[in-house]
Formats: sequence, C-alpha cells, structure tokens
Amino acid sequence: MKKIVFLFIFGFTLGNIQAQESGVSDDSNNGTWLNHRYTIKLGAYFPLNTTVVKVGNESGNIGTEIDFAKDLGFSNYSTSFVADLNWRISRRSSLGFEYFHLNRSATKTLEKDIEFGDNTYNVNARVSSFFDSQILRVSYGYSFISKPKFEAGALIGAHVLFTDVGMRLETSSGSGAEIKDNFDFVAPLPDIGLWGNIAIAKNLDLFLNGNYFYIEVGDYSGRIFSYSAAFSYNVHRNIDIELGYTGLNFKVDMEKERLNGFLKWGYNGPALKVAYVFGRPIKIKN
Repeated sequence: MKKIVFLFIFGFTLGNIQAQESGVSDDSNNGTWLNHRYTIKLGAYFPLNTTVVKVGNESGNIGTEIDFAKDLGFSNYSTSFVADLNWRISRRSSLGFEYFHLNRSATKTLEKDIEFGDNTYNVNARVSSFFDSQILRVSYGYSFISKPKFEAGALIGAHVLFTDVGMRLETSSGSGAEIKDNFDFVAPLPDIGLWGNIAIAKNLDLFLNGNYFYIEVGDYSGRIFSYSAAFSYNVHRNIDIELGYTGLNFKVDMEKERLNGFLKWGYNGPALKVAYVFGRPIKIKN
C-alpha cells in the first residue's frame, strides 16, 4: 500500500509540471515570503494525545472500549518527528507533502477486564501494549486571492494512516502459550479545506488552515478534522523558524477479515520547525 501511495504522488507531481509550467516566471520577485519555489521543513511536534480503541471479532467478542491513557497507562504527552515539503508550482498552485511518525508503548497491571481481538485480558493481569502510527499527507492548494502580502485559497488532499495497535499478556517464562493480539490497518482519509497566509511584517508571516471530511465506503468509514496556525520568521536569507499549534483528529471504523475495529484518535499541540527555502522565485503581481 505504501508503494502505491508514493507512486501516486510521483505521477501526480509529474503531471502538474506540464500543466502549471506556463505560470512560472523567470524573473525574481520583490523578495516577499510568498514567492518561495520550494520549502522543506523539519522539526518536532509535542502533542497531547487522546486515544480510544475497540477491537472485536466475528466469534462474538465485541471488544472493550479502551482509553489508552486511563486503562493501559499511556502518557497523554509525546514527542514526535515531523517533515513537510511544499512545491510552489505556479503563482496560484502548490503541492504539499507532510509526514508524521509516532510510536507509543506502555506496561500496566489492568484494573478491569479487557476484551481485545480474540482474547480477554483479566483484571490484575500485567499487559504490555503499543500504538504505532505513521501519517502521510498529500495536498493540492489553489490560491483564489494571490497578493504580495496576502494569500487565501482552498485545498484538496488526503491523510493516509498506517496504524498498528496491539496488546500482550506478560507471563513468567515457561508458563504456557503467549497471549497477544494486534490490529493493523491502512486508512486513506480524503479532506478538503481553506487556508490563508498573511505577511504581518517584513520577516514575519502567519499561516492558517482548516480541513474536514467524512467518508463511508463498504465496511469502512472515517472522519477527519485538522487545523493549524503557525508564525514563521525569516532569520536568514533561506532559513525560517516556524512556531505553531496543530491539531489532527480522526475517527475510523473498519472491518478486516475476522476482526473489526474502532479508533478515535486526536493529537493537538505545539510544533517547532526549521524551514529551508530555495529555487527560482515565483512572480506575484500587485
């Protein structure tokens, strides 16, 4: 599935090179932040996580709704790596890619019985659990308003979730067969939204965006709501520092072979990134 996603991105990118080349100017612009051709951002994200999962099976185990922090001992706070790439194709069109990676785990003595997958984990059992997720996003943005110090538009794209969640009973050596369950899935969640850029000062700008979508296809349904607000300050000719607040909230219901799962996951918090901008500038007219 990951190969398919990356092939889609590659093909979409090549197609837009030809479609948008006419909008590219060879002339340098007035130096404002809007004319960057390419922007690469790397940084850290410090979200507050809210994770609720339920996994049952076709044999009658309906699954227990599990709050990962309350029931399994997960920390609500985490630190993760983020990476962004933005390609300004023309004056009005842009293509963006984002990547987010989060691995979490915990061990706890259960305070209640938990049904998960094919097994029941009894109260007072010592259980190790994990929640691993990678999120890849691709989006196309179009500027309805494109001015040297203000820009606003719409975007269409998709978040693709690669998620694996599981539990394992901690037992003493030689005490019997290992008891464990996991539920992994890939969930593509399309979204549409609005965004805007405002040049507050010569070297300071503000970016805002919000996205939402709901999809239901066969045995799969999902909902996504995301938003971000970030200040970017140009500290050097090609270097920006970005400080912002980002939220991404999912709800996914899925049936897979003999298992069925429900995931409600939200992460909201500050992010700090360093951006490197380069490439021939885009001409922005007054």
